[in-house]
Amino acid sequence: MGASFDFEGKSVLVTGASRGIGRGVAEAFAAANADLSILAEDAGIDTTAAEIGKQCGRPIQALRCDISDRAAVGAALARLDRIDVLVNNAGLERITPIAEPGPEVEATFARIVNINILGSYYVTRDALPKMGKGGRIIFTASIWGRTAAAEFSAYVASKHAIIGMTRALAMELGAKGINVNAVAPGWVRTDQSMLSLKRMAERSGLPESQLLEEIMAGQSLPGLMNPPDIAGLYLFLASDAAANMTGQTVNIDRGEVMS
Repeated sequence: MGASFDFEGKSVLVTGASRGIGRGVAEAFAAANADLSILAEDAGIDTTAAEIGKQCGRPIQALRCDISDRAAVGAALARLDRIDVLVNNAGLERITPIAEPGPEVEATFARIVNINILGSYYVTRDALPKMGKGGRIIFTASIWGRTAAAEFSAYVASKHAIIGMTRALAMELGAKGINVNAVAPGWVRTDQSMLSLKRMAERSGLPESQLLEEIMAGQSLPGLMNPPDIAGLYLFLASDAAANMTGQTVNIDRGEVMS
């Protein structure tokens, strides 16, 4: 995963790293010799830190907080002296049908926005004073930030917002020598994506297997990605090889959307 990149001496923070894409990215940075800190809301972050530390033979710092909690973010990042690379990966993906009756869907919508947009903003604000020239900020967007999906309006809107934030911050932070880019994954086998697949299948009346086949039929390359398959792109964007890239959102989706 990280054989062609070396981040020795670099302090890297990955949010949403207890599982899924975040864990895959964190493992890649650890394998590339980074001084790694990982953050998530759930208690699994401590177990993940211990497991990654065992893999790479170095201690991994675990930070636990809800990134939509402004004070909690400040307290968590106060434990870090320096951040060279920030991977804003934490996010929530849930179905939010506009015609769904009752208050639950509205609460879910607000929760998604608070985590995906405000939470990423809070983390970035508190990371900036710890970053210097050559710093890297990488957001996890989504291919749905390029397109859309019915009944996922909150998640889709939040990922469009992340792409917009990436562009705005790239313009704002360029003078400080900080590069800001985003990764837009297509379908990756994670707990959240498989839950979304399940909900989509339930509402369409199709078997999950058939729906997944239809999704993959829209890709130029067959097959479903796993988190390690996309981790290398994050390493590239954090490396000197991407020194001249900023404000970009890079698709990694097996040819589902070409741009």
